[in-house]
Amino acid sequence: MDFVIKVMPEGELELPDEIKAQLRPGDEYEVSLIQDSIVLKKIQKDLDIKEWFRRIEELSPDPNQPTLEKISKMVKEVQREQL
Repeated sequence: MDFVIKVMPEGELELPDEIKAQLRPGDEYEVSLIQDSIVLKKIQKDLDIKEWFRRIEELSPDPNQPTLEKISKMVKEVQREQL
C-alpha cells in the first residue's frame, strides 16, 4: 500500500494516520537514498526485559481470552483423549 507524505514549509513531514500508528517512541530507522527515492527501514533492536514488559502493558486485553474454567475444560478433554 502506498501513502502520500507531505513536506511542510518547516521541513517537517506530515504522516498519514496509518503510518503514525506503526511508529513507537524510541524506534530508529535507517534512511537510504536510492536514485529519486527515500527508503526507511526499521532498525530491529533486541528487547530488554523492561521494554518487553512495557510493550505488553500497552496492549489491549484480548477480548477472546478464554476463562480459567474454559482452559481447565480443554486440558481435561486433551487428557481424556490421550488415555
